[in-house]
Amino acid sequence: MGEFTLVFCSSGTMTSIMHMVVENYSEFVESRDPIVDSWLFMKSPVPVVTILITYLYFVLKLGPKMMAKREPYNLQTLLVAYNAYQVLFSIWLCSQALKVQKPMQLLKHTCKNPSTNREFQEVLSNGAWWYFFSKIVELLDTVFFVLRKKQSQVTFLHVYHHAITMFFSWGYLKFLPGEQGVVIGFLNSLVHVVMYFYYMVAAMGPKYQKYLWWKKYITWIQLTQFCIMLAYLFSIILMDCKLPKALTFFFVGNVVIFLYLFSDFYRKAYKKKPKTESQSTNGLSNGHAKTVKDQ
Repeated sequence: MGEFTLVFCSSGTMTSIMHMVVENYSEFVESRDPIVDSWLFMKSPVPVVTILITYLYFVLKLGPKMMAKREPYNLQTLLVAYNAYQVLFSIWLCSQALKVQKPMQLLKHTCKNPSTNREFQEVLSNGAWWYFFSKIVELLDTVFFVLRKKQSQVTFLHVYHHAITMFFSWGYLKFLPGEQGVVIGFLNSLVHVVMYFYYMVAAMGPKYQKYLWWKKYITWIQLTQFCIMLAYLFSIILMDCKLPKALTFFFVGNVVIFLYLFSDFYRKAYKKKPKTESQSTNGLSNGHAKTVKDQ
């Protein structure tokens, strides 16, 4: 009897799981945005998965092996230009978000799905694609670390943050065609304006270090961003918006992970006893401290 009950319960559990999988798959298919299917990297997950695998292979294995017997590349000019580009592009992304929703309306219409307004839908999807594209470009952050032989900066936090954010932005554009991601994209782009401006100044050389006294506040800004994102995502769940529940909970889970990892970084980087001047940090890269000699 015990065995029968166990088998019956297991069978019931498996049935529930299968039902949940089918239900969520149906939600994904129904919410998919057909407009973007013909766009670059959007037809299937193959291109983005290929980019992700290539990125991980290079920064974790091929790159370090390639640089093992080479001198680090001097990328100062390139880094200044790259970070300046990121600042300007992030400002542009913020402007695109504000086209969709005015500043005081960003937290409204959370459940709105403008699929009936094709012109507006195209504007929304176009902005989301460029946001996704920016996440591909940001993978260069890690590539530059490897080429400069700063492998210690290629931490789990850094790689996980870059990889999962790129994949998330693809998933949003592919499966969540409504306005739900505008707030998150706006917040993230706004933070990146500040963050990449800091990196740009840091890349200019030691004589500019005196202007970087505010480095630890970047992590504060990032943590605040994640708290706002978490509250916003919970509001979407509580309002029972017509969204793929699995993807929404996946977003929530990863924001919690980001919040934990960045909090842990802040505690380790800034809550310890002050270091000597030669060891003091003067830079960050998505949760990674750089020493003076690393610039």
